[in-house]
Amino acid sequence: MTTAPRSRMSDPIAQVPELEELSGWLFRATGNRSVPRTTIGLVQLRAGQIVGSTYLTALHTGLLRKAGEREERLDAVATWQSAPYFTPAERVALALVEAVLTPNPQGERVSDELYAEAAGHYDPKALTTLTLAIGQVNFFVPLALIGKPVPGVKPADQWT
Repeated sequence: MTTAPRSRMSDPIAQVPELEELSGWLFRATGNRSVPRTTIGLVQLRAGQIVGSTYLTALHTGLLRKAGEREERLDAVATWQSAPYFTPAERVALALVEAVLTPNPQGERVSDELYAEAAGHYDPKALTTLTLAIGQVNFFVPLALIGKPVPGVKPADQWT
C-alpha cells in the first residue's frame, strides 16, 4: 500500500485555527460579485504561475476548469499578452497581478497609467475587490512555497 505524497509542513489550520476563519473572510470579501469569479480565478492562476507554485497553479486551473472555463484560455494565461482569448477587463486584471508580483527595476510597479486603465474597467468596489483578490492569493503564497502542499491531494490527506 502506497501513501499519498505529503506537504512539508504540519496542517496550518491545526497549528493556527484562526486561519480557517480568516480564509473564509477573504473568500467572502472577494466573492461579492463585483468582479466575475472567472476573472479572480485567472488572476490567482497567474499569480501561482509567477511565483512558481505548482500547487497554486494546479489549484486555480482545476477550479477554473470545474467552473467550465475553456481549455485554450487556461493554456494561454501565462502568455495572456499575445493571446486572443481575454477581454480588456481581464487583461488589465492580469496586468495588475503581474505588476504587483514582478519587480520593476525602474521603481514603481503599478504605474499611474495601469491604475487609470484598471479604474476604467472596474468601479471603485470592483477595483478594491480585485486588489483584495490579488492579496488573497498572495496571503497563501508562503504556505504554498514553504509548506509545499501536493497538487491533487486533499488537504486532510497531505499535511504531516
